[in-house]
Amino acid sequence: MNKLAIEQYIKLTRLDRPIGTYLLLWPTLTALWIASGGFPEVKQLIIFTLGVVFMRSAGCVINDYADRHLDGHVKRTTTRPLAQGIVSEKEALLLFAALVAISFILVLLTNKLTVYMSFIGLALAALYPFMKRHTYLPQVVLGAAFAWAIPMAFTAVEAPMLDTVWLLFTAKVLWTVAYDTQYAMVDRDDDLKIGVRSTAILFGDSDKLMIGLLQALAILTWVAAGLKAELGLFWWLALILASGLMAYQQWLIRDRDRDACFQAFLNNHWVGMGLFIAVVLHYL
Repeated sequence: MNKLAIEQYIKLTRLDRPIGTYLLLWPTLTALWIASGGFPEVKQLIIFTLGVVFMRSAGCVINDYADRHLDGHVKRTTTRPLAQGIVSEKEALLLFAALVAISFILVLLTNKLTVYMSFIGLALAALYPFMKRHTYLPQVVLGAAFAWAIPMAFTAVEAPMLDTVWLLFTAKVLWTVAYDTQYAMVDRDDDLKIGVRSTAILFGDSDKLMIGLLQALAILTWVAAGLKAELGLFWWLALILASGLMAYQQWLIRDRDRDACFQAFLNNHWVGMGLFIAVVLHYL
């Protein structure tokens, strides 16, 4: 395989743009720490970290496959390998299958219930790219796909599936819909032309208000999760930081400028990382 081909595969799997990996990784590790009551087993940490990387990459591949005839009409995505025909459809599907297979091997190292749950996660990840043709709520499906690693972390360490896990799951879904709406605002003009649906289009002129409402609900749900898990001062400080970052994101998207909306989306990395660090410090 030549250097150009490798570069195109890296581009297809978004390994050159790790923001999506971070947005999936931080909540997953946060859940793993809470489920483990502190530093998890090294085995579980490796499984979930690698699983996040491989499944996020698989999700990107199947997303680009689903959008291969649309990406050429969207400013942000015209240079994607499938849209340009640099990577073939067959190659993309083989790569997707390989990434899913590796992820499945990793989950086989956990337990039976987690293996069963992984099929739901795969279905959600594969379903999301096609939802934007049939519903204005594909971001909700993406949120569920991203959040499904949270209950899987609990089952992997055989922790009780109590209120905490589902509060963390709900918060992640709400947060994902908020930041992916910011992301969708970047493409809204192009999406309207080609018939792709999103929450950014559904919310219309109320987009900033709805994002703010979703962010507030996510914060409140994290508050409830912190109380249930009996998290301490660091968690509450992290939630104050998260609230400040979300307020800053609202300022960024105030004029609905494409680049500013994208910067608001990227800023969510710090929200997730802050909450994860808070949980690590709490258990230390």
